[in-house]
Amino acid sequence: MMFSRFIRVLGFSVAAACVVLSVTPVEAQTRAAVLKPVDQGWLERIQDTLGGISTLQARFAQTAPDGGVTHGTASLARVTGQPGKMRFDYDAPSPLLLVANDGRVVFQDRSIDQVTTIPLDRTPLGLLLRPNPKLSGDVTVTTFSHEQGALNVGLVRSDNPGEGTLTLHFSEQPLALQGWTVVDAQGRVTKIALSDVKTGLALAPSLFVLPKSQE
Repeated sequence: MMFSRFIRVLGFSVAAACVVLSVTPVEAQTRAAVLKPVDQGWLERIQDTLGGISTLQARFAQTAPDGGVTHGTASLARVTGQPGKMRFDYDAPSPLLLVANDGRVVFQDRSIDQVTTIPLDRTPLGLLLRPNPKLSGDVTVTTFSHEQGALNVGLVRSDNPGEGTLTLHFSEQPLALQGWTVVDAQGRVTKIALSDVKTGLALAPSLFVLPKSQE
């Protein structure tokens, strides 16, 4: 149960790791959002903000589809023109670790030395780690809202919207990433809320080394 919730942080269920679903609840949400000029202006600013993140580290609270909440530390690093890297270190007593690097997402359950690898481009959160984040072209903006100082942008891959949706959450002042919500191919919702966000830190490359089984 815990491991399946862990995998859904990237919008990829255990079942989806075995088969690629052709018809999913998410497919009904592929229509592009109708954007006003002011909305488009905000999207351009959000795109610039994402592209300007070289490193980020924050505390996170993850709410699983069953309502369970886990906490930990998230780290992200990006070099211009290269895919981003991410690490989710879950607080004890959770034995779970997630590292995204080299086009792969590796999940490790350190209590049983279990390692699972999934292609990053088959997860909605892979949109956040693209080499040059953009909100057009091969990405479709399906929803946009701006109210009470918060901005929310719903995204899907234009060529494969059925894999799931990623909604990014930003504060308006200052414009900063506050978290995201993933809806996986089965319609299950996982939320990540960030706090104590720091950017521009020097993060050790060892943070993003992909975990391996000890066997």
